[in-house]
Parts: sequence; C-alpha cells; structure tokens
Amino acid sequence: DEHVLAKGLIERIGLDDGVHTMKRPGSDNFTETLPIPDHARAIELLLAALTDTAHGVIGSMAEVNAVGHRVVHAGEKYSASVPIDDDVLAALEECVSLAPLHNPANIMGITAAQKVMPSTPMVGVFDTAFHQTMPDRSYIYPIPYRLYEDYAIRRYGFHGTSHRFVTLRAGQILERDTRDLNLITCHLGNGASVAAVLGGQSVDTSMGLTPLEGLMMGTRSGDIDPAIVGYLTRRLDMSLADVENMLNKESGMLGISGISSDLRDVEQEYARGNDRARLALEVYAYHIRKYIGAYAVALGRVDAVIFTAGVGENASLVREWACRGLEALGAVLDPFKNATRHDEAIISKAASRVKIMIVPTNEELMIARDTRDLVL
Repeated sequence: DEHVLAKGLIERIGLDDGVHTMKRPGSDNFTETLPIPDHARAIELLLAALTDTAHGVIGSMAEVNAVGHRVVHAGEKYSASVPIDDDVLAALEECVSLAPLHNPANIMGITAAQKVMPSTPMVGVFDTAFHQTMPDRSYIYPIPYRLYEDYAIRRYGFHGTSHRFVTLRAGQILERDTRDLNLITCHLGNGASVAAVLGGQSVDTSMGLTPLEGLMMGTRSGDIDPAIVGYLTRRLDMSLADVENMLNKESGMLGISGISSDLRDVEQEYARGNDRARLALEVYAYHIRKYIGAYAVALGRVDAVIFTAGVGENASLVREWACRGLEALGAVLDPFKNATRHDEAIISKAASRVKIMIVPTNEELMIARDTRDLVL
C-alpha cells in the first residue's frame, strides 16, 4: 500500500528568505520563511519537522524502516540503486568534482541521516542510472579516447529518476506500452535537462560529465564554447576554480538577468518591462526548443514532448516560448490548455500529431520504491 504520510519542500537555499514547507494529507500545511544558509541547515529543519509534536507525523526516527537518498553522481561505479555503505560513500566523495553543487549536499544528507538513525538501512538512488542505456555514440566526447579509458570522461546525464518516472507515467496516461513510445522529456527546474527516450530507454540527454552541460539553468551556464575558460584565465587572470565557480553559481538565469536564479523572480521583472529579464527568458526557452528539435531528429519519430519539474509544470510562459516552431515537428501547443493551471494534462491541440504533455514528476516515489525493493 503506497500512501504519503507527509511531503516536504525546502526552497531558496542560500537565500535570506528560504522557505520550508511540510504537507500532510488532510491537514493544514506548515510553512516557515527563514534564512537557510546551506544544505546542512535544510536537513536539520527536515528531520525536526518529521518528529515535531505539533505538525510531525512520527514519534521518533526509530519508526523509519529505511531511508532512500537521491544521489546525483557516482561515475561509472553504479548503474542502479544500491544500499549505502562506506564504499558507496567513498565513491560519492570521489565524484564531488563532477557534481560540485550536488554531491556534497547528497553526502551531507546521508551522513546527517546516519547520525540520527545509525541502524536504519540507507539506499542511494542515482540520477545517472536511467541514462546508462545510452549508446556510445551519445556518451563519448570527441576528445582523445584515452581520456575515457583512463579517467572515464564521458557523458553521464542526470535527473534520471525524474526522466524515468515521467516516461512510465506518460505510458499510463496515453494507455500505451512505453516500449512502443518515443518521448522527449524536459525536466525544467533550477537545474534542467532534456532526454531522448526511445522505447522506454534513454538514448541521449543534455547534461554531460557534470550537471553543468546542456540547457541554461538557474545559476549554471549550460553549453558554452570551451575556449571561454582559457580566455577568461588569460584575459581576466581568473583561476580555473574561479571560472568553474562562475559557470556553476553565477551564470544561467542569474547571470543574464542580474536579478535572481529563481525563474519566478525573473518572470515578475519581465512583466514590469525589464529587458534583461526578457533576454534571460528568451535564451532559456530557445535552448530548450533547440534540444527538442535535435532529439526529434535523433529519435526519428516523436510521440510526445513532456514538461516536468517546478518550471516545466508551472511556468506556462516558458512552455509557450519553448514550443515556438515545434509545429514543424507536428507538435502544436493549445494556448488555452497551456495557460490553464494543470496537474497532469495534454496541452497540445487535438489535431497535433505529437502530444505535448505536463506530467508532474515524482522522484520521491521512485526513490521510495527502489528503497523498498532493496531493503524491505
């Protein structure tokens, strides 16, 4: 029996107006706005909320039978979910340089949970796992092959748990076997990626060796000319660490707009006539539809384009702009359906050969299922 006792969300980490929300079915939501300087503080808030006498859902952490952790990067070491032990933690530490925004926070969450529940089984569910089906033509970079052989430098892809969930759910919504479906799945949040899914298996995706490649994101640049790195080190005397920090934490939506990494803030400024906000949104949407077009050709046939995650599910303006020109592929957005707030929905016109869909992701459910299957 699968049912939710509580759901939590911690947003705007690193900002003074961080938001911590806890939702319990049949009860009022608990929300607090406070400074959340880092992920360590976020974990403290999460664990305290679960056992809080006023709005918690369990008496103590001893009632938890297992804990599933979303983990961004484990290199080529793991292609499926695994129980977490010291060897797994060591492997995650080795991959910190490949996912500097995420792996440290993932490790922090694991160690915080282990400290509170030392005897409770922990499972790692990897963002890279779904993309292990990519053919070598998709994951090998056109650099000396020895760098792959010696250092495993290749495309890995991320958000795999989300791409896997919406792929399975789209098959249910369309009442078709996922093995017969070709999908382009767009996970659009503060981090963002697109995947080409052929018969239920990932065959290409926009993120690469790290989550920096691909689409423009909240603070990440996405695709740029690699020569920019060398140019900045020579012209501005920046260190490589400074350039990497800039590309990971000061670029993307924040870098272009100069306003915020949060798309909602940028949309508000766009509505007020801010031209930098307009430009940031235009670049963001353009990169999305460019990847959709490329993956349509790679797949040969597309049955549906799926929007998911915080931006994909809620930002009708982004969906509208990202779908401009997709008529050439047989995907025709219905403006009225798109503008109406939805949960699950088909938002393409009835005559559209390719369906355009909103499918809310549920990474937590996929993580819970994998955790249950491995340890219970």
